[in-house]
Amino acid sequence: MNNQLQDYDPSGVAQINGNLLALPFNYESANLIVFGVPWEVTVSYGAGTAKGPQRILDASTQLDLFDFDHPDGWKQGIFMEKIPLDILEKNEYYRGLAAKIIERLEQGKPLTDSPDLTQLLTEINQACLQVNQWLFEQCKEAIDNGKRVAVIGGDHSSPLGYYQALATRYSNYGILHIDAHADLRDAYEGFEFSHASIMFNAMKLPQITKLVQVGLRDISHDEVQMINQSNGRIVAYYDPAIKQKLYSGTTWIDLCREIVSHLPEYVYISFDIDGLDPKYCASTGTPVPGGLELEQAYMLFRELINSDRQIIGFDLCEVGDAEWDGNVGARIVYKLANLMDLSQQRSYGK
Repeated sequence: MNNQLQDYDPSGVAQINGNLLALPFNYESANLIVFGVPWEVTVSYGAGTAKGPQRILDASTQLDLFDFDHPDGWKQGIFMEKIPLDILEKNEYYRGLAAKIIERLEQGKPLTDSPDLTQLLTEINQACLQVNQWLFEQCKEAIDNGKRVAVIGGDHSSPLGYYQALATRYSNYGILHIDAHADLRDAYEGFEFSHASIMFNAMKLPQITKLVQVGLRDISHDEVQMINQSNGRIVAYYDPAIKQKLYSGTTWIDLCREIVSHLPEYVYISFDIDGLDPKYCASTGTPVPGGLELEQAYMLFRELINSDRQIIGFDLCEVGDAEWDGNVGARIVYKLANLMDLSQQRSYGK
């Protein structure tokens, strides 16, 4: 532990210092580095998730630090890098351009109609690629420095660069994906890096050997076909099927153990907040009735750890621009940070 902690009281009033949870760590002293990615250029329904990282940061200072799973988890050292304002500004610009493309498609007209929008689409895809590359470089540097990493989106396209960075470190890892949507669309609305295409793009990485999706309830025919034809690489737990089993007497813990059994040793958690019941996240980009309770998600993550699998990273995405959503989001980020620390402590026999 560093000198910054000598006078730090985890039960005291948070001294606002710009860091997540107002913790007294910096990049050097922290073990977990958190990157906010204020990006939602391709959102096709509700906007506001680009402000999610700031909402979470603001709300986090009101949280108490005692965690029932890992009471001293905060001592691992958590530091959130400054949210890049240049990316936020680019987001506003390219979001406006993307809206023109979405409007044209919703009118049932080709992009080549006058005025021709094909060049705009190329520009947007290039801008998204640049954000992915920026995040890849940031995450890879942190990983090379021995740090753990977490990402707060933005929309769900945000963490792709982090998946790519982990693929340089792990030759075989799985993704546990909490979401109302499968996100398996190929370049949805023409956007190569659409929020609805994040898992389609993840599946292009051979290092990701398994994708286990939980809570899906708003899905296209093509996505179901892709799941069914994946030869078991993608396993889907649809929300209606989960509910039917629970209402018929199956216990959630048994379902959790079954879900976890599909995953390899190293597991990344990708958490779209709309995987939860919308009472937790009414301002998310694409809310859908149904979904998990927050404690159901936590139990699933606990069973992941109890199975001796290791959590190697996580993201939280699609948190809306509302105080309540930021409050819930901050709690999820802190819980995931502590569970990841716990899983890695167990893995290394500490």
